[in-house]
Amino acid sequence: MTDADSRLGATAGDAVAATVGVEEEFHLVDPVTGGLAPKARRIVRTPAEVQPELHRSQIETASRVHRDMDGLRRDLATRRGDLAGAARGLGLAIVSSGTVPASGTPADRVFPKPRYQWMAQEYRQLVDEQQVCACQIQIGVPDRDLAVRVARRIQGRLHVLLALSAGSPMFQNVDTGYASYRTVAISRWPTVGPLPALSGAKEYDELVGALVGSGVISDAGMIYFDARPSARYPTVEIRIADACPLLDDVILLAVLGRALVAAAAREDEAGQPLPDTRTVLLRAATWRAARSGLDGDLVDPLGGTAVPANRAVRALMDYLRPDLENHGDWQTANDLLRALLRRGTSAQRQRAVLKRGGSLTDVVDAVIRETETG
Repeated sequence: MTDADSRLGATAGDAVAATVGVEEEFHLVDPVTGGLAPKARRIVRTPAEVQPELHRSQIETASRVHRDMDGLRRDLATRRGDLAGAARGLGLAIVSSGTVPASGTPADRVFPKPRYQWMAQEYRQLVDEQQVCACQIQIGVPDRDLAVRVARRIQGRLHVLLALSAGSPMFQNVDTGYASYRTVAISRWPTVGPLPALSGAKEYDELVGALVGSGVISDAGMIYFDARPSARYPTVEIRIADACPLLDDVILLAVLGRALVAAAAREDEAGQPLPDTRTVLLRAATWRAARSGLDGDLVDPLGGTAVPANRAVRALMDYLRPDLENHGDWQTANDLLRALLRRGTSAQRQRAVLKRGGSLTDVVDAVIRETETG
């Protein structure tokens, strides 16, 4: 979201989870070869409302703040259309997925911003291979102390959102065997994973200050926890999901993310104790979701058990039903979830192209079509 957009919705007077916004990251590719195209500098000069990302082969859009999902969908569709049109005008295409086959190859440099150049010098190979894209959901939580507690409360269920969004099976031009290899690629950064056991904004800010002071990160924006208080907005930012080619799946993530935040806030208001889930189980749940997606089992970090993926998804829906109904989103969530389960995740669809005898370029073609048509 831009600074102007932030004034449109999530303010101190808003109720928790009243507002939602989405930041989408895209790969820029050559539509003929399927390779990464380091042309972001040319894209930012077009009328499309975009922001540069870490690599020159990446670009980002950010929605305005919305209070209903229909408005959010229209906004995202317009931004995608504008970006796709700008890319076509330059002989390029956009792809919304966690990775493309060429991700992780030495194809381009970082975007020429001092912040990104510092990251490239400090993190070296990690930055070289950080050609990955996410879908980030921003849910309004005006109170920062509450935002920290909400982020802690929801993280035991975030792995299900990752499994639903899994769309990065290809990396360095091979099938990695993972449904979300993006998750593996980013896991090497020092500020990725579950939010530590913090009690409020003061402890969170002290942690961020210590990390900046240590020289390990340059600013609060380099905190990449699965869920965190936003560094810029009065929101909880859910960062665990892969970028999704289909807008239906983006809206499903937004609907479920808002309900998760609302449920966590209700539990907090009722005085329920903060979950004391062991970090290793949270990380195990994330790894399993990245490895298998919706194929096979997921890990329930709250109970420490393996659960069939379809049962884990249904358990999440049952848990969120009161808040989905409260926002008028229950039917929408059910319809979008049924459609996703019927067609499969992006990772499953990409692999289906290869199983039909297609090439890696055919995989990119398929994801371009989905991204452009939504």
